[in-house]
Amino acid sequence: MKISVKNKLGEKVKDLTLADNVWNIEANDLVLKKMIRLQLDATRQGTAKTKTRSEVSGGGKKPWRQKGTGRARQGSTRAPQWRGGGIALGVTPRDYTFDINKKERTLALKSALTHKAQDKELVVLDNIKLDSLKTKEVKKLIDTLKLEGKILFVTLEENEDLFMATRNLGYAYHIMASDINCLDLVNADMLVIDEAAVKKLEEVLK
Repeated sequence: MKISVKNKLGEKVKDLTLADNVWNIEANDLVLKKMIRLQLDATRQGTAKTKTRSEVSGGGKKPWRQKGTGRARQGSTRAPQWRGGGIALGVTPRDYTFDINKKERTLALKSALTHKAQDKELVVLDNIKLDSLKTKEVKKLIDTLKLEGKILFVTLEENEDLFMATRNLGYAYHIMASDINCLDLVNADMLVIDEAAVKKLEEVLK
């Protein structure tokens, strides 16, 4: 698969051949969905807690005698059917995280990258260096490249100017190639990546 490499002015610099085993595989959406669920579940606190009848205060005395009152027998005013009683089958703290094997992680990332390439949501730049860290600089770049929606910028090395310029925008984000993940890729409408990062991803995911 070939794609045009552009400069910051939106002009074509050259053609780049993308590795088919990374950018043009048979996408596995089930594994991709599993990986996204893993990332989302990892953000859950899992601290929800309700008290059982043994944890609520009071209820030590039997409300009334067992027989002869005409009412149903009761052993405690803190049983679940009583107001102020414990919760039956309530939620308890739990860990929502789970793990998947390395091959599935790699396949999920390749599937996300493949979708970006096949859906024409991929832009490769020769470099993504801004003149300053001002937000207007990245907005100018977005307008020049005619990008719309949520935009994910990926660079090989840390780019403080780009990070600072995008953090005030609710629709533009910057991460390094080493931090690329399925959730950010799927959440973005456009992937803007520099040529060096493309080569690094192909080297790691081959």
